[in-house]
Amino acid sequence: MTTLETERVILREFTVADAEFILKLLNEPSFIQNIGDRGVRSVFDAEGYLERGPIASYAKNGFGLLAVVSKETGKMMGMCGLIKRETLEDVDIGYAFLPQFWSRGFAVEAARRVVEFAQETLGLTRIVAIVDPKNSGSIRVLERIGLAYEKMIRLSADDIELKLYARQLRQE
Repeated sequence: MTTLETERVILREFTVADAEFILKLLNEPSFIQNIGDRGVRSVFDAEGYLERGPIASYAKNGFGLLAVVSKETGKMMGMCGLIKRETLEDVDIGYAFLPQFWSRGFAVEAARRVVEFAQETLGLTRIVAIVDPKNSGSIRVLERIGLAYEKMIRLSADDIELKLYARQLRQE
């Protein structure tokens, strides 16, 4: 079971017991606007999202999105982790936090630790991220963890154009 730590947060694997938090996070207007509507409208839906998403990814890939928990309060603040999408050649880093935890450095802190894990434990040579061009807060996080803009992409024909950011972790 993957558990990562920083000075202020613990990143741990999700379980279905986290469904109420996921229901809240995925229905935040900012999540829907910047990441997308995942159609999670009940605790049952959230359990399914966790089982088919992060939990399935841990088993298949050895990584996935992790719950970000405050060391100080023990409360879940968001999620941050690695995703392997069929539409991208490289593993990408993703994160989402409840608005009350924005602009306090938690996303940068968690994402830096995930990048270290990707490099040191998983041996990844490159990491990418996709972001809505209008999401300036997320773009700042990506730049602070060392990713640089590479090009515009679409994950599917009917999707909006997204900015692809990348960082070389080591030579292949």
